Amino acid sequence: MPYRITLIPGDGIGPELAAATRRVLDATGVGFDWLVVDAGADVMDRYGTPLPDHVLDAIRDTRVALKGPITTPVGEGFRSVNVTLRQALNLYANVRPARSMRGLDTRYENVDLVIVRENTEDLYAGIEHMVGRNAAESIKIITREASERIARYAFDYAVRNGRRTVTAVHKANIMKLSDGLFLESCRTVAAEYEGRVGFEDRIVDNMCMQLVQKPELYDVLVLPNLYGDIVSDLAAGLVGGLGVAPGANIGTEAAVFEPVHGSAPKYAGQNKANPTALILSGVLMLRHLGEVAVAERVEDAVRAVIAEGAHVTYDMGGTAGTSDFADAVLGRLEASPVLPA
Repeated sequence: MPYRITLIPGDGIGPELAAATRRVLDATGVGFDWLVVDAGADVMDRYGTPLPDHVLDAIRDTRVALKGPITTPVGEGFRSVNVTLRQALNLYANVRPARSMRGLDTRYENVDLVIVRENTEDLYAGIEHMVGRNAAESIKIITREASERIARYAFDYAVRNGRRTVTAVHKANIMKLSDGLFLESCRTVAAEYEGRVGFEDRIVDNMCMQLVQKPELYDVLVLPNLYGDIVSDLAAGLVGGLGVAPGANIGTEAAVFEPVHGSAPKYAGQNKANPTALILSGVLMLRHLGEVAVAERVEDAVRAVIAEGAHVTYDMGGTAGTSDFADAVLGRLEASPVLPA
């Protein structure tokens, strides 16, 4: 039976990236039954919202979705579709690997980080209001339940994937109650994994410095929502930028896989955008579905094309278009056939 997958192409460059990624995934031999639904700025006029109810219903039905980037206005307009999706579907764990790739011009080698970010609360809970005419207030929510849940996810991930250490990232030296509760929750969960996975903690500003000085010392990082958003972008910068950064949003009832980067509307329709991040998000989806051998095959194909450098997009120093890059990955897949599980 094919896997039923909700596909949300997104807006801006999203539809081009989604088309390229779909071609790659369909070529693996794994069967997919794609349920294509639209969300984002392009559907506002039609539905009055960037996230119509039928999109959420589709994800609840298939339980797995692959999503292209969606525009989020800065300082005005509708709230982030990404944040709303995560909260509406209780996708509490945001997972963003950052792994060095041969062929990318970066300052670092042998980076292999996994950012595990709490996805439902913190300042992103969206509880904010004006305080008088010239001041605004946002309320930071940190709960023991959500903190222990994300810490346990990080430790379970480390056990499943043979990782050595989980580092909790916080600002508990200043925010002693909220971040203090997050750190306390991580320490409580860490005690359950003693002897199997190491544990340490870092203050978030120091963590940023450590990552740009010696990222090879770190493995799995677990963070509250806001810090996770910031540090995951920093980690992407260590390995080549947002164009190669995949992401997963995991809950108990559904999972949504998406690139970390934005929708870059000024490049829409130009066949220029780099599809690597969305293809690698598809790799994370394959692993989630249990198609581990196929996931490794696709990832190896992407890495080989980037290492070779002949068919890469402008942001990686090449002249290939979105579809050309996908064609090159397809060529690598055809040269290394592996039957799906």
